[in-house]
Amino acid sequence: MSSSLDTVSPNITTMIRMDHSHVLAAFRRFKPHASLGKKHALVANVCLALEIHAQLEEEIFYPALREAIGADEMLDKSVPEHDEMRDLIGQLRALEPDDPLFDSTFRALIRTVLHHVADEETMLLPKAEEVLQGELGLLGWQMTKRRMELLGPHAAEVAATTARTFPVGSAAVMAGIATIGWLLLRDHRPRSSLASRLSR
Repeated sequence: MSSSLDTVSPNITTMIRMDHSHVLAAFRRFKPHASLGKKHALVANVCLALEIHAQLEEEIFYPALREAIGADEMLDKSVPEHDEMRDLIGQLRALEPDDPLFDSTFRALIRTVLHHVADEETMLLPKAEEVLQGELGLLGWQMTKRRMELLGPHAAEVAATTARTFPVGSAAVMAGIATIGWLLLRDHRPRSSLASRLSR
């Protein structure tokens, strides 16, 4: 079942790494001398992506990993790091791009996320691939399904900010992937007991 689901969506650790890559690419595109409109769009895109990513991890990835490994110091500090990130996102949303604090607050968010990503990439994801081998595809399918639900109300915002901050080709590819994912998920239902548990 896991391998058949991998044709619909990547497994969960691959998806988390893809999210990391997307946000890190956006960070690299942030330039202090960019137009205010481009800065605002890029930061809005990053903030929404981070919020959805954090919610997906907290709802799906962390509980599955905790069930498999029990108490873990790295896992214990993951949600507080998300909370720190959310606090910075709240501060950013209260600022205009021409505010002197806007750039420094965004750089603080970058530092927080880079630290968190390093921990996940070097510790949590390899551990998950070791202990959740048979469940990674099912968890990835669940994450894809939940991502579509969370993105739904923000579809126009995502399209606008992506088009404004990323090259046209990249934006088109991302839109195409999202559309294909939605079409496939609409009719595809995993049949295993784990999938039934996850869909509750």
